[in-house]
Amino acid sequence: MRDGMEEGGWESHRPKLTYPFDQGPKVGEAVDIAPGVKWLRMPLGGSLAWINVWAIAEADGWAIVDTGIGGIESRNAWRAALAGPLGGKPVTRVFVTHMHPDHIGMSGYLTRKFNARLWITRLEFTTCRSLAADTGREAPQDAIDFFRAAGWDEEALENYRAKFGGFGRGLYALPDSFRRLNDGDEVPIGDHVWRVVVGSGHSPEHASLYCPDLKLMISGDQVLPKISSNVSVFPTEPDGDPLTDWITSLNRIKATVPDDVLVLPAHNDPFFGLHARLEHLVGGHERGLARLYALLAEPKRVVDVFSVLFRRKIDENLLGLATGESLAHLNCLLARGQAVRERDGDGVDWYRAAA
Repeated sequence: MRDGMEEGGWESHRPKLTYPFDQGPKVGEAVDIAPGVKWLRMPLGGSLAWINVWAIAEADGWAIVDTGIGGIESRNAWRAALAGPLGGKPVTRVFVTHMHPDHIGMSGYLTRKFNARLWITRLEFTTCRSLAADTGREAPQDAIDFFRAAGWDEEALENYRAKFGGFGRGLYALPDSFRRLNDGDEVPIGDHVWRVVVGSGHSPEHASLYCPDLKLMISGDQVLPKISSNVSVFPTEPDGDPLTDWITSLNRIKATVPDDVLVLPAHNDPFFGLHARLEHLVGGHERGLARLYALLAEPKRVVDVFSVLFRRKIDENLLGLATGESLAHLNCLLARGQAVRERDGDGVDWYRAAA
């Protein structure tokens, strides 16, 4: 559960998607997706071994979409890719779908090495800068109160204090400027025009890129074939409703992007079946909300609801993401008028179904 949860259990009725490529590229290699579009991978480690990144041929080099997490392994992988399948040509522009370190982490390396511009939405850039500024800070009291309200015990809170401020460690020094992407922008990249399709919920202003001519959609984390992207509430916006934003975004993509595109996701393999996948993702969250609503017949804390939302055991390594995603579902029920929240004398929130 890094960018998302492996599906299964609750989500056992997965749609049948089509995967046209027998295997993906090894690190330092590339697979041709379409004329002038290459698929590369950058190493991540952990449950997600790599992130997919994309190179689009331009007249004088390569436009890159997403960059991998900051660090020596990614730097070495980029050196191998640039010298190998990218033919020693320079990077002309760097497009980043959103601000998570596995996507934006090496953008500063590539933009500085090639004097190239970062292209990203404004909210993703400014949010990333804000989170990076927390590196080395002491955990704020607002955040401690937030997780105490969710039902965390003192040991969990102490672990949070010890780990706080780690976001920036996954980043090469960020670029100091950027070119803004807006929803609906039509951006010439190489020989074709790519349309910016913005969604939110997983991140503030996530930009996918859709090319009608090539029938391709670089989806980032907005649409993944085998995992469900994490949608969380964070201490900085405790009353946010990102799940409603997420569901709205997925429905909007279904209405605006044709079903015949080849989807190029950040994780797993390229696939056909966009609309079926979107319907499955929305349906999965709606089923989760229904299970959660039924559980709230009796008052529950956030930490009491994991069993109806996640099929895997939530340990200390997953506690933060599970808490954020559970709060996203609870806040969605609050926004729909289906639940109420009450805080007890110890600062812990209890949720129950609305009468």
